[in-house]
Parts: sequence; structure tokens; C-alpha cells
Amino acid sequence: MKLTLQTQLRPTSDQVAELEKTMRAFNTAADWLAGEAFARKTANRIALQKLFYQTLRDRYGLSAQMAVRCIAQVSEAYKRDKSKRPHFRPLAAIPYDQRIMSFKGADRVSLLTLSGRIMVPFVMGRYQAGRFTAAKGQCDLVRRKDGKWFLLVTVDLPDGTKTPPTDVLGVDLGVENIATDSDGQRYSGAHIEECRLRHHNLRRSLQKSATGRKRRGRRPRSIRRKLKSIAGREARFRQDTNHVISKMLVAKAKGTGRGLALEDLRGIRHRTRFRKQQRAKMGGWAFHQIRTFVEYKAQQAGVDVVLVDPRNTSRQCSVCGHAARANRPSQSEFRCVACGHTDHADVNAARNIRSRARAAVNQPKVSEPHLELQAA
Repeated sequence: MKLTLQTQLRPTSDQVAELEKTMRAFNTAADWLAGEAFARKTANRIALQKLFYQTLRDRYGLSAQMAVRCIAQVSEAYKRDKSKRPHFRPLAAIPYDQRIMSFKGADRVSLLTLSGRIMVPFVMGRYQAGRFTAAKGQCDLVRRKDGKWFLLVTVDLPDGTKTPPTDVLGVDLGVENIATDSDGQRYSGAHIEECRLRHHNLRRSLQKSATGRKRRGRRPRSIRRKLKSIAGREARFRQDTNHVISKMLVAKAKGTGRGLALEDLRGIRHRTRFRKQQRAKMGGWAFHQIRTFVEYKAQQAGVDVVLVDPRNTSRQCSVCGHAARANRPSQSEFRCVACGHTDHADVNAARNIRSRARAAVNQPKVSEPHLELQAA
């Protein structure tokens, strides 16, 4: 399996200027090339290279391999959705492959810039260091909003040895409780909501105070600096929490010899309407992120993950199977109007997810008919 490790670069001020200059040139070239590709309605990398390779080198100063990577980047972006023209921000991430980047030991990396190669020191945590020997292929150079530089390194790790699960652990993903499993354990999201509200109120306060102090249509520099410093802090806190919870779920499933069952929530924001006061909270619901974390950690640990249909998991009784809107008198309470079963709503939903996953996993597999029988 492939993972992405984040290593922090420690460039000098001169190296920062070189990296930023290279990044701007690469993305300016990519944005121009995206317009040409869209005008010609072609995402063919070979065709684009024949037409524009030399222009990228002469006009934007890109090296031979950087021009090749730029063309590949534009081709991939345009292939994703040919109905619209791709755009590249000036400081968007740029790819580095083994021809324009090389690691020099465990703490330095050589990167090609418009002015030649520079040797940049980097640091990594214990988790990254333990997997860094499997580094392979392309990396991405990223400049964060706070001015810090990172290299996202792709590593290729072997999958964990899978053992056939005898059961599954159902997991209901939510907002009040980030996750609830079919054993009845709940992983609260209260601290994430508290963090979201704190940052929301801080941003609103800063923006309100800046309204009467604008000069020439811009916020004061002190307020811009403060808004920049808090940008991304909430997202990083949420990401860390989702990492911790997904790790606990996978460890619990592996320790008890079970698989994991999750709802397939793709497209739920388009199918569901929310009240105005709920929109900010639901907009920050990172169900896709925690599912991604669970899936790759489970693959590493050799734990099976099953996705089930989410329809009526929160309204169906896990005991008698009766589904009705009246079964949910409140957000956290479940009370079946048919059999009288009561439970926490999220626990009931997790048990429904477990039941559906078990039915899918234990479904008998019919072998293919022999060719002789087919011919007959």
C-alpha cells in the first residue's frame, strides 16, 4: 500500500526565495498550459508535450524534467473534469520526481530550482522516520499559508496479513459523536465543536473590529497577520482527532479479530438539507477524512473494511427491524414504536450497520458453472 509522509523542510531565507520563485514559475506555466489544453480540448500528454514543451522551457525557464512534470500535472488535472478549465494557484504544490530531487541521508534533500540545485535540511517525526526507508517515486513540494515548507513523500509499504474475520464492528459516523461502535463505545466530537466555535468567534471578532479600521480597502496589517496565524489551526486539530479515533477503531477491531463496517456516505451533503444554524457544523463534518484514515490504517493492520448502505440505519430498530421516523423522538434517543426497544440513537445505528455488514460478508458465494454445463 502507498502512504504519504509529511516532512518539514528547514530552508534558509535565500533558499525560500529560490523555492518560491520556482513554485510561482511552475504554476504560472501550468495555468497557461491548462488554458491551451482546454482550448484544444485535449488532455493527451504526448500531444501537449509535442506542442508546448519548448515554450515552457523558453518562456518560463523550466528545466527539461520540470517541463515534463508540468505537462503531466496539467494533463491529470484536465482529465478529472473536461467540462471546465483547470486553474493553478501561484503557490500550489508542485511535483518532484527522482530526476530533480534526491535524498542525501536522513536529514537533507537536494531540490532543483530555476537557478540550480539547492541542499535543504528537513526534519521528521518518529512515525515518518520508521517508514522513510520505503520512500519511492514522486514527492510534492508544499508551501503552507503560515510560510512553512513541507515535502510530501510517497512510501510503498506491504499490507498487513489478513485473517478472515468472524464478525464485524459496526461504526456509525456523526457530528455530536464522531464515531460510535456497535459495542456501545462513543467517541465524542464535543471538543471539536468547541474548537470550531472558538475559532469562528475569534475570526468574526477580528473581522468586525477591522470593518471600521480599513485603509484603502484593506484590513490593518496586525489583523491580517493574526487571521493568517490562526488559518488552518482548526483543520489540523480536527485531523489529529480523526487520526486518534481511527487508530483506536482499527486497534479494537484487530484485537478482537473483527472487521470494520462503515456507512457509505458519499453524496450525503447533496441529499440532505440542514437548518441555517446547522450549516457551519455540518460543513465541518469530516466523515470522508475519518473514513480514509480508517481504511488505510485497516489495510496496514490487515483488517477488512466493509461499506454498507446508510439508508434508515438511524431509524430502523436493531432488535425488530421496524423503521419509522417516529422511532427518533430526539437527536440522541431511539425508541422503537413497534417493540418498545430503547437505546442511544448512535449505538442503535452502529448495530444496524453491523447487521448489514454481516449479511453482506456471510452471503454464500456461488461458484461459476463449468464450461461443459454452459455449453450444454
